[in-house]
Amino acid sequence: MPVALGIIFMQTLCSTVTSASCWHFRLSQRQFIAVVALILLSGCQPAADRASPVGSDPAQQIKVLATVGMVADLVQQIGGEHTHVKQLMGPGVDPHLYKATRDDMQQIMSADIVFSSGLMLEGRLEDTLHKVGEKRPVFAITSRLPPEMLLSPEGSGGHPDPHVWMDIAAWTSCIDVIEDSLSEHVATLADEFKANAIPLRTQLRALHEYGLASIASIPQSNRILVTSHDAFSYFGRAYGLEVVGVQGLSTESEAGLQRINELVDLLVERKVAAVFVESSVPQKNMLALLDGAKSRGHAVKIGGELFSDAMGAEGTYEGTYVGMLDHNLTTVARALGGSVPAGGFQGKLAAVKERP
Repeated sequence: MPVALGIIFMQTLCSTVTSASCWHFRLSQRQFIAVVALILLSGCQPAADRASPVGSDPAQQIKVLATVGMVADLVQQIGGEHTHVKQLMGPGVDPHLYKATRDDMQQIMSADIVFSSGLMLEGRLEDTLHKVGEKRPVFAITSRLPPEMLLSPEGSGGHPDPHVWMDIAAWTSCIDVIEDSLSEHVATLADEFKANAIPLRTQLRALHEYGLASIASIPQSNRILVTSHDAFSYFGRAYGLEVVGVQGLSTESEAGLQRINELVDLLVERKVAAVFVESSVPQKNMLALLDGAKSRGHAVKIGGELFSDAMGAEGTYEGTYVGMLDHNLTTVARALGGSVPAGGFQGKLAAVKERP
């Protein structure tokens, strides 16, 4: 309300207040005007000036909704005590096939900020996020990655591969979007968000170096990674592995008999010792590969379960982004003949068991 209108309002209001009624509240008319003026003038301040300080009190925290765990984990670390982060898709959920429920829509609309991975990872949810983003702050954290950093595999129609988090160095670049978005939302906390991002970047750089050393320890002839679907192309490019997926970029695609037979030939000819299943993808195609190779006289084992489109269980080390990639790097290196520490990057991994 403009100050001039506020003064008129106060004068009009006070003219209707009798001296008796003012004394009933132990206020003179002059005191009454001062109180109302204080209220009105506070209402004239910009919204940013009126905002309550954000802190660890849940009522004051920034309400953030993140689509997948890999995004939610980074947001929580950067936002710290000033954010309350909810994750839409939990462990074992395939984002390519995810369809939003009515409750999901309520969560999206009630959040102060929404963060997604982007590049069509969220599949069916992508259009919804785009429409919501026209009126509310919605950010895809991969949105600033330069085109040369993205992969567009054959058969993808030129669309970039969305599984960027498999390259730790590339995923680290996405921190800027989170830091800037939170800082824009609450400018007074920008320094804190920046400070929180510094140790996160340092940790991720160290994990990336661990990945390079771990995969380099695998004999060159064994550096072939066969997985359920094409989620590991960035992983292969970053750490020096030839990657083969049974299915395409999205798990909506089905692997035909011809594709299975081609991969059986590959396993036999290259004497591949181990293939890998994924936590969020059915295993039937991988089991078909093992049966096909066995029928050709070549035994192939499942070298372990990898996290592709979802992290591990909530509350576990593997349920963090660092733990997820540590698990993948350590599991692959060990199964393919490399040399890695028993507990992985930080000594926090549980013993990795190879499947029969």
